[in-house]
Amino acid sequence: MAAPTHTHHGTPTLNVAAAPKELEREPLVLNNRSLSWITSTIAGIVEGNTPKWWWAFFIPSALVMSMCFGMIAYLISAGIGVWGLNQPVGWAWDITNFVFWIGIGHAGTLISAVLFLLRQKWRTSINRAAEAMTLFAVACAGIFPMIHVGRIWFAWWLFPLPNANSIWPQFRSPLLWDVFAVSTYGTVSLLFWYTGLVPDLATMRDRAKTKIRKFAYGLFALGWTGSNRHWSNYEKAYLLLAGISTPLVLSVHSIVSFDFAVSVVPGWHTTIFPPYFVAGAIFSGFGMVLTLMIPLRTVCKLHDLVTIRHIDLMCKVTMATGSIVGYAYAMEFFIAWYGGNPYELYAFKNRAFGPYWWAYWSMVSCNVICPQLFWFKAFRQNVVIVFIISIFVNIGMWFERFVIIVTSLHRDYLPSSWGYFSPTPVDILTFVGSFGLFLTLFLLFMRFLPMIAISEVKGVTPQADPHHPLGGAKEGHH
Repeated sequence: MAAPTHTHHGTPTLNVAAAPKELEREPLVLNNRSLSWITSTIAGIVEGNTPKWWWAFFIPSALVMSMCFGMIAYLISAGIGVWGLNQPVGWAWDITNFVFWIGIGHAGTLISAVLFLLRQKWRTSINRAAEAMTLFAVACAGIFPMIHVGRIWFAWWLFPLPNANSIWPQFRSPLLWDVFAVSTYGTVSLLFWYTGLVPDLATMRDRAKTKIRKFAYGLFALGWTGSNRHWSNYEKAYLLLAGISTPLVLSVHSIVSFDFAVSVVPGWHTTIFPPYFVAGAIFSGFGMVLTLMIPLRTVCKLHDLVTIRHIDLMCKVTMATGSIVGYAYAMEFFIAWYGGNPYELYAFKNRAFGPYWWAYWSMVSCNVICPQLFWFKAFRQNVVIVFIISIFVNIGMWFERFVIIVTSLHRDYLPSSWGYFSPTPVDILTFVGSFGLFLTLFLLFMRFLPMIAISEVKGVTPQADPHHPLGGAKEGHH
């Protein structure tokens, strides 16, 4: 690296070229790339011709998405009997998928809001894609509460809308709490994502070659000129939205966990659920960020912007949250034994050794054992291994929700009413189709909007001005 930079306090930072090797830290933008190179590279993904690989992913994902809506139409016309639901398993894949998708959406807000407030500069290369992932995951999650009521027109009663009979929803129902929590989370996440996009939309407007693009980007850029006043207002708005978003990271999945924790069903009625669900949501969210960003890093040639250091740090967060989840699994068994409730103890023995033992041990293998490989730097910095483990994390977190819901219900207090849940093709195709919706939305996002925050990445480059408006750049590069 060139000459040493200076912080705004006047203290020179380490000259990396002269520092001992053990003190070196890999920069967040490699190869001393210029600011114009960063703009051209990120904007070029949107401005260039649509690559063949994009169509190769988009067409199948759009077809799979249409299959999802076809299955929903079939469900509405034929009734809930086309699913595998039975007595006593009244909730199954529908709520499993809902909780799974809400969990996937957690990493976006965590990376954007919490790490922004903590001034973690490494978030800048991944926050835009993670925020978009949040919005699309919430859209996928929103499908399932509406269709799980069976008669979909009854979903109307989940919303606090007065009617001629002055009948209001049941505010003591955690399903209603879900509606408020998820809709609030989705709204704030959308505002936060859009606010961060405004400077980059102005950049795309100024680079646009056609009138349609110039008009479209200009419309959403809200007249941004990059003036000092604009940057000042932008910083205030971004900081406020980050502050509002941070409690939502903790509250949304806590409220989702109340769907189970406020019941009296053995295996659900436990106070560990809110923190346990939040840790699991962050865990699965980071797994999905890694699953998406590692292939994009390769196909879009973003190795200098999404570096091994970014992947290494995300692996550490994944390992930490995976360890918290593993601790929660152990505590559940301990409390079941310590509480002295024979029904509670049986519910957990049944999870591990009953008819669904395969789901439980798949969950433990994927969520607890696999992430422990991230203790070793060689595994954290091998992108192929990280990608494979990230897929296992997502599989394991789906199994976690399945185990919690189905194994707690299929054997209740009366052995005469015990049952076994098996999904039908409609169950399976609806869930697979939700992945089609998610990927279709994500591919459209990366095709028409910059998937890396141009203005924020510039703030963490070695040559950035120490007094750059973004807070993450104020200390220069260490």
